[in-house]
Amino acid sequence: MVLEICAVGGYSEVGKNMTAVRYNNEVIILDMGLFLPKIISYEEEEGSREGLTKDDMIEIGAVPDISVIESWRMHVKAIVTTHCHLDHIGAMPYLASYYDAPIIGTPYTIEVLRRILKDEKIKLKNPLKVMTANSKIKLSENFTLEFINATHSTLQVVMIALHTPEGVVLYCNDYKFDNHPTLGKKPNYDRLKKLGVTGSVKVLIADALYSSKAMKTPSERVAREMLKDVLLGVKNENSAIIVTTFASHIARLQSILDMGTKLGRKVVFLGRSLEKYISAAEALNLISFSKKSEVIGYANRVKRKLKEINKNKKKYLVVCTGNQAEPGSILRKMADSTMPFKFEEGDHVIFSCKTIPAPINMANRAMLEEKLVRKGCRLFKDIHVSGHGAKEDHRDLIELVRPKHIIPSHGSLEQTTPMSELASSMGYVLGQNIHLLRDGQLLELD
Repeated sequence: MVLEICAVGGYSEVGKNMTAVRYNNEVIILDMGLFLPKIISYEEEEGSREGLTKDDMIEIGAVPDISVIESWRMHVKAIVTTHCHLDHIGAMPYLASYYDAPIIGTPYTIEVLRRILKDEKIKLKNPLKVMTANSKIKLSENFTLEFINATHSTLQVVMIALHTPEGVVLYCNDYKFDNHPTLGKKPNYDRLKKLGVTGSVKVLIADALYSSKAMKTPSERVAREMLKDVLLGVKNENSAIIVTTFASHIARLQSILDMGTKLGRKVVFLGRSLEKYISAAEALNLISFSKKSEVIGYANRVKRKLKEINKNKKKYLVVCTGNQAEPGSILRKMADSTMPFKFEEGDHVIFSCKTIPAPINMANRAMLEEKLVRKGCRLFKDIHVSGHGAKEDHRDLIELVRPKHIIPSHGSLEQTTPMSELASSMGYVLGQNIHLLRDGQLLELD
């Protein structure tokens, strides 16, 4: 029998992650994500995406083109996802119902997906099934699914070990090796090492986003210290403090809440996406933000709160959406003066994030920063460490699991080629056991 892997999405761009694995007429889909820049462009030009169909979303390039696995449709046994980021689960509301298969993820991932579906008023026929990290279930005659605990920039992230008669497909999309996480446990090195020692891994599919960076990605604890330095080490007694970061980055939000509390300020989280990810974590008792802060999602309540904050800015620390200057985000509206908040000379705006390197994001951020500077704000940018492994993380992963084949993923050739070069330096051969795929390509491994 032949093990087939189809690079459905996420191999020609950063986002839209989706991979399909087939063995003997059984198929497992790994991730099903959005391409966020296309969504942002559409909303900038056309407004709401409400009502867009599967075909509409494929046409605008926002979700993977699943026609490449049309002949596999009736054989799909499960849709499995690594974590809750939209570039991994955001296409499920539009594509998952096309397959008669359950969606499987960790408790937090599934809880976030439920809230996304509710927000978008979409009902899926697919059963939503929860599976915890470091557990294993048999999916079908040829596939057994194992979740291996990993670290990234959100909660309950896993590497997927898909056990087949031909060996393990190890799908590590996304991950970093964080030995000092501020929330959650370290990666399960013991399990990865065991897979390597037993020679089980037929193919490693790995997040190559920062494989060109000659470094090990720092721990989230480093970002916490960076925040501490800016929030507790810079004079800000009479200034507004506005912080923005990724809404799903619960560990980062916890650090901001802790620092705000130390400052003696009331911490207020503003924005729908922040409310969605925080409430999902609270529902699972992973955090308890509501005891020490306010979390406000709806626009009319946000406006009322900002009016109140504007009267006594030094009493509050505001955490809001808008780290990429997205249309409709709170920080963008505040800068555009469409929210009842007036920036003043010396107000602090902290970007605890990196700009996602897509042209529309970079243009939007540049415009937002220019507006804030014109209003007299002090900007603190890149108070952040990545959730993605770099070159030395990838070297360690390859040495741990000793795969027979390597497929770099999560990007175009610009991102995947450096991982290929790393693997070449470790004895692998491009075209023989290193495979640089593009969206829509099929690889057969016998």
